[in-house]
Formats: sequence, C-alpha cells, structure tokens
Amino acid sequence: MQFLRNAWYVAAWASELGRGAMVHRRLLDEPVLLFRDSCGKPSALFDRCPHRLAPLHLGKVVGDTVQCGYHGLQFDGNGTCVHNPHGAVPRAAQVHAFPLAERHGMLWIWMGDPARADPATIADFGFQDRERSFVGEGYLHVRSSYVLEIDNIMDLSHTEFLHADTLGSSGISRGEYRAERDGDTVWSRRLTRAEVMTDELSRAMGVEPGTAVDRWLHVRWTAPANMALFAGAVASGRPSGEGRETPTAHCFTPETASTSHYWFSICFPRAMGEIGERMAREQIAYLRAPFESEDLPMLEAQQNSIGDVDLLSLKPVLLAGDAGAVYARRVLSRLLGLEAQAT
Repeated sequence: MQFLRNAWYVAAWASELGRGAMVHRRLLDEPVLLFRDSCGKPSALFDRCPHRLAPLHLGKVVGDTVQCGYHGLQFDGNGTCVHNPHGAVPRAAQVHAFPLAERHGMLWIWMGDPARADPATIADFGFQDRERSFVGEGYLHVRSSYVLEIDNIMDLSHTEFLHADTLGSSGISRGEYRAERDGDTVWSRRLTRAEVMTDELSRAMGVEPGTAVDRWLHVRWTAPANMALFAGAVASGRPSGEGRETPTAHCFTPETASTSHYWFSICFPRAMGEIGERMAREQIAYLRAPFESEDLPMLEAQQNSIGDVDLLSLKPVLLAGDAGAVYARRVLSRLLGLEAQAT
C-alpha cells in the first residue's frame, strides 16, 4: 500500500511521553522511536541504531539523548551521534529524525520531505486544548486498514445497527444527510429529528433521558485520516444554540497496510468544572466499549473478507450515506497521485 508521506499523522498522545520516557511504534510500516528529553522536548527517530542495527527502544534516555542498549552510542533529537564510549564518533553514525510537533495534546509526525513539514498545516483540533477543555483520551490498535476506518466514521448510519444499544437509535436511517467538499476537507453531515437516544448519551448531551431530541452528527475529515466529530442535541424543535455540542476526535495512523492505530477523544468545557472533568473520564470509557467490542470486530472481519485489495476495486454497492467516504477517498487518491508524480 502506498502511504501519503507529506502529511501530519498522530504518533501518540502527548501524555504518553513523560520526560525521559520512550514510546516505540510502527508507523507507515516503519519503526519509529519517540522520546522526550530532560527539557521536555519530544523527538522522533527511526528506531534502529546505525551500528549493529539494533532497535534503539531497547536502550534508554540519558539526559537529552537516547543511548543504544547494545553498545552505548548516544543520539540526540536530531539523530546525530553525540557520544561513542569506544572512541571517536564515526561520521556515518546518524539516525534519521522525523519532524515532530506537539499540538492539541497530541504528538504529530511528518514522515515525508522534512523541508515541507509546516506545523501550521496540522488539522485543527483546538477543542482538545487543555486550557479550554477536559479531555478524555483513548487509544486502540486495529487489525484493519486505516482507509476502512475512514469509511466507518464518515458514514455514521451504521450506529443504528452496529451500536443499537449504545450509540445509535432507530431514527438514524430516517435522518437528513449531506456530504460536502471544501478544498481538501470533506464534511459528512447528519441530522436526525425527534430521536430518543440511550440514557447514557442523553446525559452526555445534557438532556433528560427519554426526551425526544434533534441530534446532529457532523464529521470533518482532513487528509490523511484525521477526523473531528461534532455531535450535539437539543430538545426536538428547539434552536440548536440551546443544545450542547460535544466534540470528539478520531485520528488514524497506518501501522501497516492492514493494521492501524486509533486515537480518539471526547471533550467537555472547563466551565463545567468538576462535572465536566468527571464526564470526560466516564464518557471516554463509555465510548471505548462499543468501539472495541462492536466496531473493531466488524472492521477486522471486513478486512479479512476483502484481503489486500482496495474495497472500491471490488465494485461494492454504494448507498447515499457513502458520499462522504467516497469524497475522502477521492481526495486521498489525488494527493497520493500528486506525491507519486513528484518523486
């Protein structure tokens, strides 16, 4: 599978990487080591020592460097060998370093041309900024392609059936739907009127359980696979401004062609005080359960069913609710084509 390399991907929650800590993951089918130095600066290196090609994550952080656990060579955040305990530093002792940016509580990695890595182009997940929100953070490893994950979030009509007792309701399929393209950004917008949600969702949306509501589910997709879901509800027939909107993040980074990393969140305003803090903690656990026990088994079974070919090449029947996912795939395909032409 060809991956879009000149793009920002989530590599970790910032909270995963304390000072002096390391996290290693496979991203875009490459081994990557993340570490945070004594000053708190995060860095990303190719997870392989140039000496005997041992994984660097088997070593440790020493001051502002990573020390290889095999023969003790030390590398700074730029991948430069700054210490060889056996003598002079060989000029070839260099590890590839990836641009890494810390924004919106996440660590974002750029695995393409470093000269093109502009943090200003990172997708806007400002609703996760800690000064304005209490944030519940989640992570799952998924044995399916990140593109299938995009399809899943862009078409939330599946919640009526796959999540019937948790996130969905019988009114989803009757709702209004439209997909929009704004440059390279795709929106998938869904509105359901006079819907009765589950009690837990009602509480999260700030409405009395059993109350009929108008619920909106607006998904914003930004290449390659970073999605924000703005979910809100208001008493049926009332203006949307009287309701509560709860933003969530759904960001996917390929591990391999058929496996991926999934970072998700739910946010409540700090103005809610202790209630908002508690809800962020409780609701992220509530969301994780159906993601893990309902979404993942279906996506993994779907991946096994189609194998290593692209879903659209098998000419699936498309429904109206697939429009957003198809738009996103088209944008991604165009960006991949442009990148291939430039190399």
